[in-house]
Amino acid sequence: MLVVKKRFIFSLQTKMMGLIAALLIFVIGILTVTFAVQQTKEGRKQAEQLAVQTARTISYMPPAKELVQTRRHASEAQEVIDQMKEQTGASAIYVLDEKGKIKTASGRKETTRMARSREILFGGSHVSEAKADGGKVIRGSAPIILEQKGRSRVIGSVSVDLLLNETEQGIKEHLRDLSFMSVLVLLLGFAGAAALAKSIRKDTLGLEPHEIASLYRERNAMLRAIKEGIVATNKEGIVTMMNVSAAEMLKLPRPVINRPIDEIMPGAGLMSVLHQEEMLLNQEVCVGDQVFIINTKMMTQDRQIYGIVVSFREKTELKKLIDTLTEVRKYSEDLRAQTHEFSNKLYAILGLLELGEYEEAIDLIKEEYAIQNEQHDILFHNIHSQQVQAILLGKMGRASEKKVRLSIDENSTLDPLPAHIGMSHLITIIGNLIDNAFEAVAEQDVRQVSFFITDIGRDIVIEVSDTGAGVPTDKTEAVFQRGYSSKGMKRGHGLANVKESVHELGGWIELTNQKCGGAVFTVFIPKEKQTKGESI
Repeated sequence: MLVVKKRFIFSLQTKMMGLIAALLIFVIGILTVTFAVQQTKEGRKQAEQLAVQTARTISYMPPAKELVQTRRHASEAQEVIDQMKEQTGASAIYVLDEKGKIKTASGRKETTRMARSREILFGGSHVSEAKADGGKVIRGSAPIILEQKGRSRVIGSVSVDLLLNETEQGIKEHLRDLSFMSVLVLLLGFAGAAALAKSIRKDTLGLEPHEIASLYRERNAMLRAIKEGIVATNKEGIVTMMNVSAAEMLKLPRPVINRPIDEIMPGAGLMSVLHQEEMLLNQEVCVGDQVFIINTKMMTQDRQIYGIVVSFREKTELKKLIDTLTEVRKYSEDLRAQTHEFSNKLYAILGLLELGEYEEAIDLIKEEYAIQNEQHDILFHNIHSQQVQAILLGKMGRASEKKVRLSIDENSTLDPLPAHIGMSHLITIIGNLIDNAFEAVAEQDVRQVSFFITDIGRDIVIEVSDTGAGVPTDKTEAVFQRGYSSKGMKRGHGLANVKESVHELGGWIELTNQKCGGAVFTVFIPKEKQTKGESI
């Protein structure tokens, strides 16, 4: 049982919206993470700078120094640090003496003492991270330095705490605003993808990509299968498509595009066809030394012309097909003539029997039997090609009807023919040579045609001779030219067809005259398929 896997096919709009959404989400995600990291680092850095700068500023103020030294002006110092706390947004500010004891504080008060770092002890600022009320704070510390008699001494320190939660909250607010913008951009992306998909579908006549791919594969398969030449152009006459058959007929190494049609098929006048918006139907045109039968069709959409499609075939190929059909018809007529002649003889024998002329009937039967037996013995015992047997049987019937004696040479011998020699070739060669001989002896006193065939050696030799008047010496080449005939108009195709068929099989034909009168046509056909050539 054949199991067909179900294939999910998404529309162009779905694919585009999915791709754009994925790209936007990816880009927005990367930008959001980058922004969050940078903002976190920048916020922490600003908090550290603000904490240290605030601590330094307070440490330089006289009230802070006096508070650490004498505890005088405590209210003034408290007012200053409260004001600084409000201005900077600090969660707490501490003023400590040199032993780390808190002299005053603004905001929460964790303990009466705080540890001081070595940087402060030696007169340097310090930033650290600490915990206060279950939360993390950035603590900036700066020493309070007293200048006396040109000497500096650390008499205390100032610590300023900034809550990290407040910094992070500000970043979260920025991220929230960014999220709203991201959603808006995503919606705009969806709208743009839908509009773009609609525009593309309009350009592709409403077809989805998989449908276009299927049509493309089918088109290529059909173009390769079609034996006619196919060429398509745009409305400017530039070739947009050509199949292999067209390239072969036009003798091009390969199909070409983006070239004017008049350069590809000069003399066909296809540009005038395009400009005049007319169609050609089975029109015969010359392209170089070739003759083609051309058909054209306009490519239109919504009454607008987009170009033309040209299909063509070589006239010689069509002529060859017609000639083959003609030869087959002749073969059929020969068989009909044989049947007709045989029927006439049967009626003659029947009439003699009804009249009681038994002896004459018996003599007629014996005579006919002798003639037929002699020829049939040679035909069926020496010639083992059914195609040749069938052709000769038909010609024997035609000869009897025309009162011509057709004899098969007793030395004839033939095995089954090679595969490359077709029935149409045999009909053309043997049929035309014998028919030509029949016409040659039609007005002679002695009407006799002889046929000989053999395959001894490397070639198949076919010889047809007659008792006619022969062929004038100056006409031995002309008789093979198409259209030449001494019998009237619309004749002169038989021997030309023979020459073409022999040429196709890689053989040659000779014509001689007998001393006693009559012509002899001899055909040599190689048993093995060879490159086409001719020798007359």
